[in-house]
Amino acid sequence: MKRGTTKLLSLLISSSFVAAALAQDPPQPPTPTAKPIEVPARIGVLGSAKITLAEVIQRVLENDRDLAVSRIAREEAVLNYRGAQGAFDPRLGLASHNSRVITPVSSSLGGATNGKLTTKELYADPQLSGASPWLGTTYKLDLSSARQSSDSTFNTLNPQFPTSLNLNLNQPLWRGLRYDDNRHRIQVAKKNIQLTDEQFRQRVIEVVTQAIQAYWELEFAYRNLDVQNEAVRLALQQDASNRRQVDQGLLAPVDVVQTQTQIATFQQNLFSAQGALTTAENALKVLILADRTDLMWGMALEPDTRAAETPDALPSLDDAVKQALAGRPELKESAIALDVNQLDARLSREQTRPQVDVFANVSTVGLAGHPLVQTGANPFTSAFGPLVNQINLLSTQAGIPPLGPISFGSSSVPPALIGGYGQSLSNLANAHYTSASVGVNISLPLRNRTANASAAVSVAEGRRLRTQRQQVELAIEQDVRNAIQLVTSSQARLEAANNAQRYADEQYRSEQRQFQAGTTTVFLVLQRQTDLIAARTRQARAEADLGEARANLDRALARTIEARGIRIQ
Repeated sequence: MKRGTTKLLSLLISSSFVAAALAQDPPQPPTPTAKPIEVPARIGVLGSAKITLAEVIQRVLENDRDLAVSRIAREEAVLNYRGAQGAFDPRLGLASHNSRVITPVSSSLGGATNGKLTTKELYADPQLSGASPWLGTTYKLDLSSARQSSDSTFNTLNPQFPTSLNLNLNQPLWRGLRYDDNRHRIQVAKKNIQLTDEQFRQRVIEVVTQAIQAYWELEFAYRNLDVQNEAVRLALQQDASNRRQVDQGLLAPVDVVQTQTQIATFQQNLFSAQGALTTAENALKVLILADRTDLMWGMALEPDTRAAETPDALPSLDDAVKQALAGRPELKESAIALDVNQLDARLSREQTRPQVDVFANVSTVGLAGHPLVQTGANPFTSAFGPLVNQINLLSTQAGIPPLGPISFGSSSVPPALIGGYGQSLSNLANAHYTSASVGVNISLPLRNRTANASAAVSVAEGRRLRTQRQQVELAIEQDVRNAIQLVTSSQARLEAANNAQRYADEQYRSEQRQFQAGTTTVFLVLQRQTDLIAARTRQARAEADLGEARANLDRALARTIEARGIRIQ
């Protein structure tokens, strides 16, 4: 019995020695030293400059290339409108020639005795023509003048000056009476000016919204960089505290490794935040700078505007939708497209009608010239000379009175026709020689498939445009609802983020106090530190998102221009 008891005691003693040996801490490695990593300088940044949101908007309106293209498009639309109005500009014309014609003549009846007839003419015909912007009337007024000379033996005036004043009018009575191609082009060109105005306004809204969003992204990038810098600072501060406690034997060296892991993680986040800052800054510079040679490419742009602490009251959903439907450029562009389609349909219907035009031509002529002195025998009277002599000889023998000289009318020229070009114009002005004609031209298309097909295409195009307008209205309804919800959610998220940041800060400070009192661990302190940094990041993100959401709501309600005080000339 004693022997067994002794053996049991020896086993217990040996076990206690083993347990004691096992309970002793193994030799620990030396505490690792912290290796701080310097934050590299940003590439290409030589200085810094403060910039406000108003300055960003002003610069983007001055330098955006799409806006410049939209301005040029509007200038072109105005020029096209003026060009369409030119269809009713009077046109001056002149037809003139100087001719010399030699015609072979084989008979004395041709007026030449040497086998050729020479005619010379100097001709001028100034014209004034055009179309009226009312009722489709067209007109043409011309004054023709000539100086004609000829060696014909039958001329009594040589040279002579014929003149003529002619007025031609054409008035549609059916097709083209109230609407025609010229008036159609003017109306379409006027609508195109309105279209380019709305397109320019839409582009202003879009580019300003992009600039505001890019500004708030830059604001967030700066705040996030500050948060990550603060995270590295807190981690380094905690690491220094842990090292002092390790040196005092209050903490194990592994706790220092935990803080160094935290430092490395925060440093990675810091470098990522620096890269995101450069990306956001360059995205804003692309919008606001004129070209790649601008000196501000080398400047760090620091936002100088914060989101409003007291947000504007949101409109009700019904009021917001009504405002958007009344002001969105997309809907106005759709309405203009429908107006142009109605003009096209009107022109197509006009082309299907019969053409009935009444015309009137009025002319007055004048003539004057210098009398031609007859130096030779008249070829007509000289041809009858031998016959007349023979008849007179026989008449004498028979006791019949002889025949008198044969003549073809009077050889004298009326005094009103004697003179030069001025006398011809005087005769023209006196309107002694006038002529007038009035008539009707009728054209009845039997099938006119081209015009009918064009009219049908215009009707189908109108249906397509109305369907697209309904799609635009649906998209606007969706856009407004999403924008209002986004602002509401962003405001609530920012308020929650502010609370979360405040609570995370209190938890972190409380955990630090407990750690100093020895009632918590390094792991929990670092966890609270991570939570605090995440809360601050979410707070910065929520504030930037709220600024972007408000800009997006202004865009959805088409009030960006008015809300930002932008004046469009």
